Amino acid sequence: MAEAERDPETVSRFVENFAAQLVEAGMPRMPARVFAALLASDAGALTSAELGERLKISPAAVSGAVRYLSQVHLLSREREPGSRRERYRVHSDQWYEALTNREAIIKRWEDALRDGVSGLGADTPAGRRLTETLAFFEFIEKDVEGMMERWRAHRRKLFGTD
Repeated sequence: MAEAERDPETVSRFVENFAAQLVEAGMPRMPARVFAALLASDAGALTSAELGERLKISPAAVSGAVRYLSQVHLLSREREPGSRRERYRVHSDQWYEALTNREAIIKRWEDALRDGVSGLGADTPAGRRLTETLAFFEFIEKDVEGMMERWRAHRRKLFGTD
């Protein structure tokens, strides 16, 4: 069914319901709505004006949401050929990219935690708490690496892509 043939109310209901789930998981409300609207569009890309119209939000709200989503690697910006207008796009691998980029953040947290353990002393209550937190992130990091490899193989099998 083509996007033009879809019931706009059904699409809107999906966008708002999925956005509510993202908000419950910790994403700010407006970025969650923009992300869900992009996911629900066949092209996976919309301009600021299209997002504003679909979500009935101001250009400033779109701008703030897009800035947040860009920072967490859940969308990319594209220029329309021959135009100054930007389109915002989600990709089929946005979750993979977002999680992969989180690995760099986790590594920085690990470095900061190591410094904290060293500075506070490993035998202090705070040092032990930081040591356990560090061990948790190291554990997660190893698991995420393996999980991403398994996902790439699974995705290849399902969709024939990397």
